[in-house]
Amino acid sequence: MIRIGNASGFYGDRSTAWREMLDGGELDFLTGDYLAELTMLILGRDRLRDPSLGYAKTFLRQLEGTLGTALERGVRIVTNAGGVNPAGLATAIGALADRLGLTVRTGYVEGDAVPRPDALTANAYLGAFGIAACLEAGADVVVTGRVTDASLVVGPGIARFGWRHDDLDALAGATVAGHLIECGAQVTGGNFSFFTELPDGGRRPGFPVAELHPDGSSVITKHPGTGGAVTVETVTAQLLYEIGGPDYLGPDVVARLDTVALHQDGPDRVRVSGTQGTPPPDTLKVGVNNLGGFRNSMTFVLCGLDVPAKAALVRQQIEAAVGPEGLEFRLARTDRVDADDTETASALLHVHLRDGDRARAGRAFSGAAVELALASYPGCTLTTLPGDATPYGVFTSDTVPQKAVAHVAVLPTGVRVPIPPPPLTCEQGPPAKQKSPVGDPSYHSYQPTRRGVLGELVGARSGDKGGDANLGVWARTGTAYAWLRGWLTVERLGELLPETVGLTVERHELPNLRAVNFVIRGLLGQGVAASTRFDPQAKALGELLRARIVDLPAELAPGGPEDRP
Repeated sequence: MIRIGNASGFYGDRSTAWREMLDGGELDFLTGDYLAELTMLILGRDRLRDPSLGYAKTFLRQLEGTLGTALERGVRIVTNAGGVNPAGLATAIGALADRLGLTVRTGYVEGDAVPRPDALTANAYLGAFGIAACLEAGADVVVTGRVTDASLVVGPGIARFGWRHDDLDALAGATVAGHLIECGAQVTGGNFSFFTELPDGGRRPGFPVAELHPDGSSVITKHPGTGGAVTVETVTAQLLYEIGGPDYLGPDVVARLDTVALHQDGPDRVRVSGTQGTPPPDTLKVGVNNLGGFRNSMTFVLCGLDVPAKAALVRQQIEAAVGPEGLEFRLARTDRVDADDTETASALLHVHLRDGDRARAGRAFSGAAVELALASYPGCTLTTLPGDATPYGVFTSDTVPQKAVAHVAVLPTGVRVPIPPPPLTCEQGPPAKQKSPVGDPSYHSYQPTRRGVLGELVGARSGDKGGDANLGVWARTGTAYAWLRGWLTVERLGELLPETVGLTVERHELPNLRAVNFVIRGLLGQGVAASTRFDPQAKALGELLRARIVDLPAELAPGGPEDRP
């Protein structure tokens, strides 16, 4: 068994986590995930300004105070903080070690950059065998560019246990373990639907540890004395995060999420077993970021009476001032009737402008909004000051053949080792469409019913994947799942979340997790950086669903989770 910790789930995560993880308990490896679609855009712009940059600079600052400890305790570090310049980060780590008087063996993985002359960044999601090659060569620190998040955990497993490409179940199990700890404290109670039930109320969850076994099974846990909790439900929540159907595609293996079994293995310990794997696709996903233009936003406060008419007046005035092209108006009816203070009596009109012309999207737009202060609706006021436009990115994804990507491990000695693609791959078809469960003879309508919030019986976790959103919903008990899987159809989801109507929505059942997962195509438009939604990453979509008042089965009382058999 090897103990693999995580100290970062995104670029900007808790700065002290590296020290907390090194000092909090025994580890063999410590990983850090810094990359997301938006992060690649940020790092691409950094490197555009300065070719020596393009990596997560905060990682270097965190490493400065912890590298000596990691070397002393034999904890090996694996991170994708290399971003779009892993070689640059490896060089910077060497310079840092020299300044600290330390000797460090650093390897790095490259080859993810895909030539796209018309793109700011284009990077293939590489697998774990390059990481493993660096570790097998004795690297203390391994830096990568764009690999799959789970590869940070799978790589140490390959290096320690000697897995080959045909050890599909072991690779799949490690992929699930990697997916579970990649987002740091989310698996230990962070962003958890039932945070009020956590021992510390969710105030400061600890970062996770995966105890990875030679067969690919794992136990998810955390250091003793840290906050949060590790339960079947906190693990379920993270397992549902940013997934699609039961087939969880990766460059080394396809992990079958419908085979995963979760069991409480003691306090703050959840055993993850049974995961089956199939051959990976013969292609790699490529994330592409382009600069889409410039954007700006202004928000008007509309208080009291005639809110729709006030919003219409602002629209007419703004369009007359700058023209209608690229404008978007969103009226948030946060106002209440007969309110006794200004805030609760007010609605918010968000006005967005996207344009290729920085001048029009900048002061020309924001200045026109401010000029309405004395010449528009009664009570006119804004929450934003006039400002310049900012550039935004557009994220798209496609694929390239695995054999077309030059995956290379650069060992601590400088030797470059080509990493061949998997010898066995399988063409992946589109996700299977599931029929409405209402026709299933095991489904029956529960009568009588009572009115209540859906969140009494279910938890949820949602997130973004480019322009798409995923929404995973799990039931707290087996009986509640029997109701949920028949009740929560795509059509019902449209009734509860009207913004999903008209979009392509895929529905997938995961009985082992007592869960249903939805993939909502196009909800986020051109991706997070370009989205003007109030919740641009769909992080709150699950909590919106849980807050809807619906007809619940009267026989299902709210309560805590039910242990699985």
